[in-house]
Amino acid sequence: MSGGLANDRWALVALRVIVGALFIVHGAQKVIAGGGGPAFAGSLAHMGFTPGALWAWIVTTVEFVGGICLVFGVFVRVAAALIVLEMLVAIVKVNVHRGFYWTRGGWEMPALLALLAAILAVTAPGRPGRAARRAF
Repeated sequence: MSGGLANDRWALVALRVIVGALFIVHGAQKVIAGGGGPAFAGSLAHMGFTPGALWAWIVTTVEFVGGICLVFGVFVRVAAALIVLEMLVAIVKVNVHRGFYWTRGGWEMPALLALLAAILAVTAPGRPGRAARRAF
């Protein structure tokens, strides 16, 4: 394999692992709190996601299990696509009214995470065996 393609492949591996690790950390906080806790479930219900507790666990699962899948290179396309969907919903339902800057709770960071996950959904291998061969 030529150096350019090999470097591209390793760049995608690095992107996959970093994005996965970020979502593991965010999902782990929610797992520890029992699906994000009652406050998270309540805020989801207030936004129209009822029952809130169910949606809190769905978000928790997408972040935590999706992050694990990205780190280990399994079900990458599905995990990344679900993360994109979650981030787009977060932008529309939570962040857009706060403006652009992430320091004010704006949509800058979820948009960046959605873009990075979209890159993985489009470019990453979909089958576990293939993922392992491509990653290493």
